Amino acid sequence: MSPTVTALVVAAGAAAAVMVLTWVASLVRHDASLVDRVWGFGFVVVALAVAHAVDGNDDRQWFLFGMTALWGLRLSIYLTWRNWGNGEDFRYQSMRKRHGARFPWVSLVTVFGVQAALMWIVALPVSLGQVPDEPGIGVIAGVGVALWALGLLFETVGDLQLARFKSDPANKGQVMDRGLWRYTRHPNYFGDACVWWGIALVAAESGLGAIGIIGAVVMTVLLRRVSGVTLLERSLHKRRPGYAEYVARTSPFVPRPPRSAKPHP
Repeated sequence: MSPTVTALVVAAGAAAAVMVLTWVASLVRHDASLVDRVWGFGFVVVALAVAHAVDGNDDRQWFLFGMTALWGLRLSIYLTWRNWGNGEDFRYQSMRKRHGARFPWVSLVTVFGVQAALMWIVALPVSLGQVPDEPGIGVIAGVGVALWALGLLFETVGDLQLARFKSDPANKGQVMDRGLWRYTRHPNYFGDACVWWGIALVAAESGLGAIGIIGAVVMTVLLRRVSGVTLLERSLHKRRPGYAEYVARTSPFVPRPPRSAKPHP
């Protein structure tokens, strides 16, 4: 096989292995929510597997692996800490109730299988960017690293601010509109998107890795229109008094100053 095909096949195998093992663990623990906690870690496994399978530019391989590992490990550790002891997420409970005894096999395909496929697609810049030996790290990669750092900072600070807000009993049921959350309703999702566009730029400098921009586009669409902003806000409108007003004045994704409240007629 060519190095490109090798990278893609190894990435697919690594993503599939992570999700199958997570599926087995979910059966043992009766908790399909494990898939969310393993999502970030799965990319680390993919990046490492491809790094061992192909010989590309050493500096670029280390950059891509390091950027992916820092993002993925932080995300998995944070989600594990945040959800520890909370039981299975309501989304999977609903699926479990709907499918009954068939849920294990349904979840293998519709939850774990779909996540493995998405992981392979989103990880395209990490996989393809590790293949070419030339050119070396240059200006485009530098811009990518800067964008990645901004994204990691945004999601880390945003998560910490939200965790601190939720830890105060006085804030129970209230809308978080402080810190970064004053400028975007989802600083963590915006940060995720920046991280993957940064990784895509580092990969794109290699030429072949430019195809990996597909991964950044897919991640952004998922965060903005599918499983991120849209899905979460559907439930927040029902559970948080004052959330509609927060939505009216705050950007859904890209940070900007909040809109001024419109005066009553």
